[in-house]
Amino acid sequence: MDGPDISAEEQTANDAGVIACWSCKGPVSRVTAFCETCGAVQPPGQADHFFRLGLERSFDVDVESLDQHYFDMQRHLHPDRFATRSAQEKSLSQQQATAINDAYETLKEPLKRADYLVHLLGVDVLPEGCNMVNDQVLLMETMEMREALAQAETPEQVSVFSDRAQADIKQCVEQLSTLFKDDDIEGACKLTTRLKYLTKLAEETRIHQMKLI
Repeated sequence: MDGPDISAEEQTANDAGVIACWSCKGPVSRVTAFCETCGAVQPPGQADHFFRLGLERSFDVDVESLDQHYFDMQRHLHPDRFATRSAQEKSLSQQQATAINDAYETLKEPLKRADYLVHLLGVDVLPEGCNMVNDQVLLMETMEMREALAQAETPEQVSVFSDRAQADIKQCVEQLSTLFKDDDIEGACKLTTRLKYLTKLAEETRIHQMKLI
């Protein structure tokens, strides 16, 4: 059965990602947090994390700008602002807050940001990392580091592994920045996998060091 007839203007609005506000029926973007006409909170929509927080899609995120956008949006969506609003608007404000939290938690850390970005660019990201888990050199390096860490008997010995892991993590992040700028997604995937292992190793060194204190 054919759907209802719509005007050319309505079709253009739909194609541009514009929908009707649930409250006043005025036009709003599918990804805006508030209706510009009546001020009602809108559903979160399907915006990616970068767009949701007003950032360009890039691995190089200005953390200060990220924090500013996040806290500004959270302030506007604070539950106290909707204490006298309808149940629907309270629910939508909570949905918006959850979506913003998810975006912020993903983008503020380099590893999560790299994972998310390669996913947006069309590469499936597995828990082990970017479909590149058969990297034997990386697996051997990780195994040797863990074996050596297990044999460390003093906090000072563990610190050597911790310092090395942190230095390697820093180098990985710097290299990822270059790879994403060069649109080398395969290389970024492979390095994201290494960053996963290094991050896990850094956490293992922290736990092992605490046991020795």
